[in-house]
Amino acid sequence: MGVTCLLIVGAIYLLWWIPTKGLANIHPELPRIAGLIFAVLSSIALFGTLLLVLTTALSKDILFTRFMRGVVIKFLLPVIELMGKLIGISKDTIRQSFIAMNNSLVASQRLQVRPDRVLILLPHCLQLFDCEIKVTGDINKCVRCGRCDIKGLAELAQRYNIDISVATGGTLARKVIIEKRPKLVVAVACERDLTSGIKDCYPLPVIGILNNRPFGPCINTKVDVAKIDEALRTVLA
Repeated sequence: MGVTCLLIVGAIYLLWWIPTKGLANIHPELPRIAGLIFAVLSSIALFGTLLLVLTTALSKDILFTRFMRGVVIKFLLPVIELMGKLIGISKDTIRQSFIAMNNSLVASQRLQVRPDRVLILLPHCLQLFDCEIKVTGDINKCVRCGRCDIKGLAELAQRYNIDISVATGGTLARKVIIEKRPKLVVAVACERDLTSGIKDCYPLPVIGILNNRPFGPCINTKVDVAKIDEALRTVLA
């Protein structure tokens, strides 16, 4: 993110420097005015980056945290992904960092949400592929055999009295969120689905928990239930 910000500042400087060669011919004061404008834009970019770093490092809402989440999600992430592609950093590595930063920014808001306004959203691949009882749409169908992590997650949601849903894809996940209208979502998925889900849900705060894929993507995946428990305890009123 820091490198991206410096490149943006460099681009801003070039946008100022190139026109100055012609602006002076129009009016002698135009280069100075343009320089002031671009100096302000550069200062805003640098200040915003510093504020993001401090907010993430301290997990404290310093200034404009919700707005900065939007800047990271809508603007910085696509630029950083492009930068990563150019210098050989994989998309998943960048997405992991993005999810971690998003979680830090959400944590810095120190939200306190009632259990009935929290939603745990799970991918269907957490359930065993050959299980005859499909829990999509109603996790209470689970017989709690313990062969997959659905058992522990269902018990966790029951303990805190929190809504929990299993979705087969992004479209169903969005439908569940629209129907239940939570104030905060704790979502489990892979890097790609979590990143797109966080982007689609903004400004709704989402805490992302990456799943483990010992058998490859989209089949018999796992998740650390303790991480979800920890995330819930930090936000539940």
